[in-house]
Amino acid sequence: MFDLAIDGPIARLRLSRPEARNAIPLSGWTEMASEVARAVDNDAQVLILSGVPDGVFCAGADISDFDSFLADPDARTRFRQAIRQGLDGLRDLPIPTIAFIEGACYGAGVAVAMACDIRIVAPQAQFAITPAKLGISYPQEDVHRLVSLVGEGQAARLLFTAASIDAEEAHRIGLVELLADSPDELASAFAANAPNSLRTLKRSLRLAAKGAASDEAQDQAFENLLGSEALAERLARYRSRK
Repeated sequence: MFDLAIDGPIARLRLSRPEARNAIPLSGWTEMASEVARAVDNDAQVLILSGVPDGVFCAGADISDFDSFLADPDARTRFRQAIRQGLDGLRDLPIPTIAFIEGACYGAGVAVAMACDIRIVAPQAQFAITPAKLGISYPQEDVHRLVSLVGEGQAARLLFTAASIDAEEAHRIGLVELLADSPDELASAFAANAPNSLRTLKRSLRLAAKGAASDEAQDQAFENLLGSEALAERLARYRSRK
């Protein structure tokens, strides 16, 4: 379901289930949590999440699992919890994460993209959040992320219509941050910076998103970095170029 490759400081995690348009089965959510954690364990400083083949990011959750939900309440609970494990594992990574979307991104695939820090899309990308077509809902955590990105009105439009939008529209309403043919330039720019700075800044962003205007642990982290070897090395490098 997932292929992980480490290229220096950059980890590339690809959804690779082309026979199902990269739809994620029940077991895939646990695998996602495991694979993103493995990227950090291998000292990656940035993670890029994309789909294989080009032209498909993720068609959502695998609806072949859904028949079991009709008669088995426990299966419904397992499904909801598995989604949370996968998406929260991605969201909670300590390193910057980039979703690169080249084509179809539907349903739970949009939730996967929203769990990343930044979304980059190619011109041919398409988005739709489709639970209403199936007579189901969307997990509350993912609705919250959607509203945080696009606002309540645009979120209502996407959820209530289940309609597809193109890359330019997704960019216009704030669902994605950048239109580009590749994530490599941005990922390299991230990876060129100090790893501890990236991790500390990511924690700050997460706290700010939760409404925190101050935090003692982040205050201490700020002071610690002012005394770090990374600062000393980068100051020396900067002065040597003058």
